[in-house]
Amino acid sequence: MTGVHAAVGGSPPAEVWHRGSAPASTIGAWLPAGALGDALAEGLARVETALTTSVDSPHPFVREAAAHLMAAGGKRFRPMLALLAAQLGDPMAPGVTESAVVCELTHLATLYHDDVMDEAAVRRGAPSANTRWTNSVAILTGDFLFARASDLLADLGPEAVRVQARTFERLVTGQIRETVGPGPDDDPVDHYLEVLADKTGSLVATSARFGASFAGLDAGLVESLTAFGEEVGVAFQLSDDLLDILSEGQASGKSPGTDLREGIATLPVLFVLAGTDPAEDRLRELVAAPVTDDAEHAEALALLRSSASLERATQVLREYADRARARLAEVPPGEVRDALSALCDSVVTRTS
Repeated sequence: MTGVHAAVGGSPPAEVWHRGSAPASTIGAWLPAGALGDALAEGLARVETALTTSVDSPHPFVREAAAHLMAAGGKRFRPMLALLAAQLGDPMAPGVTESAVVCELTHLATLYHDDVMDEAAVRRGAPSANTRWTNSVAILTGDFLFARASDLLADLGPEAVRVQARTFERLVTGQIRETVGPGPDDDPVDHYLEVLADKTGSLVATSARFGASFAGLDAGLVESLTAFGEEVGVAFQLSDDLLDILSEGQASGKSPGTDLREGIATLPVLFVLAGTDPAEDRLRELVAAPVTDDAEHAEALALLRSSASLERATQVLREYADRARARLAEVPPGEVRDALSALCDSVVTRTS
């Protein structure tokens, strides 16, 4: 696997993104301009080069399947957070780029598995791997990416391996708990938020932890940034849930209200189902099961968009973003803290 390691520290090829030409989905509006923005764009270019090498294989079909979701794009949210945290220390220190790549490979691998479990037909606007090929191919491709992440991780030391192992345990635990659903004594809303913390927050937290620790930050600051990552990661997933309801287009690659059609109870629907407001009686009736009829789906979506439950879910999103921002009290004032604070605002207001 020497090619995987060699690409991480090397210079990016000319065609790799620069700040002026990077896709909007990768370079977010919350990112700073100037020298810090340029440094982050250059860091992302190194990550992208390493990702391209990491999904390579001498076997053409394996290479095509492994590159499928990476080529479809993505926000590179996790490596960007790792790179931004590293800017508080030595962003060029050994392990910073490699650990950012590990987190993105892990994320990509989980998407292949998620699409199989969700029977998803589309991911990032393209046919999902399980649709294009088969469930078996999608599962094995995810395993392939986990293996490549582990190969890089092995050079980062036993503590990094332990952190990643515990993160992976949380990812799997969250998926199991989501699949099984809340128990008879569990509050469905608390259960849902705990699942989001495990399935999404844990890996975002690890991204911030890796960037901060490999850049040489002190232990207290590493812990603050790790906690920030978990809070903002949950907020990011909550904003995805709201976008599925509020989006008028298909920028996410999914039609609006996909979760309603599939019977996936996200936070606004959980509030509807747990409520007793007579104004939501009809909505409660509609969302009690997958809404597959087109007329009923349109009705449910319209009712949900104007519901008190949606506003209540939006308030929970704001609370997570505020909690993430509060974690920045330990971060030294400056451009990096300003960018992290802007990320909290962006998560609440994002439209794609």
